[in-house]
Amino acid sequence: MSALPTTLVTLEDIHAAQARIRPTCLRTPVLDVPHPVGGGAPLWLKVESLQRTGSFKLRGAVNAVAVLGHEAKTSGVVTYSAGNHGLALASAARTAGASATVVMPETASAVKIRATRALGAAVLLRPPDEFVAYAKHLATVEGLALVPPFDDPWVIAGQGTVGSELLDQVDDVDVVVVPVGGGGLIAGVAVALKSSRPAVRVIGVEPALAGDLAEGYATGERAVWSRALTGRTIADGLRAAAVGELPWAHITALVDDVVTVSEESIVSAMGWLAANARIVVEPSGAVATAAVLEHRHRLGSGTTVAVVTGGNIDLQSFASLVGSWPTLG
Repeated sequence: MSALPTTLVTLEDIHAAQARIRPTCLRTPVLDVPHPVGGGAPLWLKVESLQRTGSFKLRGAVNAVAVLGHEAKTSGVVTYSAGNHGLALASAARTAGASATVVMPETASAVKIRATRALGAAVLLRPPDEFVAYAKHLATVEGLALVPPFDDPWVIAGQGTVGSELLDQVDDVDVVVVPVGGGGLIAGVAVALKSSRPAVRVIGVEPALAGDLAEGYATGERAVWSRALTGRTIADGLRAAAVGELPWAHITALVDDVVTVSEESIVSAMGWLAANARIVVEPSGAVATAAVLEHRHRLGSGTTVAVVTGGNIDLQSFASLVGSWPTLG
């Protein structure tokens, strides 16, 4: 991949990404659902769990693979991922006729490992503290094109198409709530929203057990947590040790606030989404809705959109989690 730019991704970059990914990625629906605290402004859900491969990650992976040269596609691609980006890259590479290698932590979800392998990718498992470095090592020694999960302008531009779509789908958006792991999604969404409607509030959400961005946002210094700490959350897609350097630049320039949510709120949101929106989501996909349940007073008034980022969870795990706590709202 090309070196990171010194400037932020632009709205034009996102529009170009929209054209590249259109043949492959779905324009996911938005759903309006009863407000979780009764009355008040409408709540909309941008349902990326219904995207092909089950998460928003396909958008960035497809865009990043599309800009690779012929030689890079011939050599193959490699990435590191907790699951959804690896699954997305496996799909994007298969469509492009390229081989894919995905390095995942040994703690990765079994359903995501199986799905990634089913798409033809080679999946290698390494300890949580080693899988990122090992993927970068493979890129160097085997001449593979590294497609990072978030710290890359092409990936950020692809994820930003979520924001462009929802502006077309929901009138008079006031607040958009976005889960944060490595920060690629909120970086792209913030560019799309702030470039078109600067008054829209963009709110990042993390599990409290993986709140590195919340800490850094409060202090003004990008924070790095250990994977032993971030690995405590059930939201496996949000266990990055830190947001990427390029996402951090976007977040500090464009994001209005960052909040954290409890593990109980995440699971309650999973149940609430199943009961009220009739969708099954993984813990990471429920984090934005959890913020609406837990922090509605802090998010700002007006029409609110929560991004539902992923739905890759087996039904047994879903039932086990949701049965543990009562649904709020």
